[in-house]
Amino acid sequence: MKRAIARLYWSLSRWTQRSEPVDPRGAGILLGAPHTSNWDFVFMLAIAWQGGYRLRFLGKHQLFKKPFGTIMRALGGIPVDRRDPSTVVAEVVDRVRAGERFHLVITPEGTRSGAPYWRSGFYRIARETGLPVTLGYVDRGTMTTGLGPTLELTGDVVADMDVIRAFYKGKTGVRQTETIEPRLRDEEG
Repeated sequence: MKRAIARLYWSLSRWTQRSEPVDPRGAGILLGAPHTSNWDFVFMLAIAWQGGYRLRFLGKHQLFKKPFGTIMRALGGIPVDRRDPSTVVAEVVDRVRAGERFHLVITPEGTRSGAPYWRSGFYRIARETGLPVTLGYVDRGTMTTGLGPTLELTGDVVADMDVIRAFYKGKTGVRQTETIEPRLRDEEG
């Protein structure tokens, strides 16, 4: 049913979905960037449903209150309390170590309102679990969205982020003026 909904969505959408094959292990991190609009969520949901991925995503805890909480959890949501985000990485790592298999969507910008740095949670989760990172994207300039290459992070933050920056270079979000360069605060260490 989800694949049929996704196919219908892509057939009606002005956007084109272009994706590379995702790591066949059945688990990983799907980055969603640039994250400038709520449409990013719709795109990633349609991409995951078409690909048949077991999807989980992080969302601000306010989205999980009535009346939308049940729907958000059914779609694979994991609430994040922005007042204390320190527990998120540990919770996801615990789920993976307990054997749960899923593709976790993370918008590394953490917000649609712009920030000077990406949040490093995706990097820490990938390194602690050994999960690969697939670069999901939105590009308003070409009206395309999809999944790009899958990476194994090396632990060399600057080198890994250079690869990520090269992929996202020139890609702009739905709201083009709110796109920020992929950069982690850890790179300036």
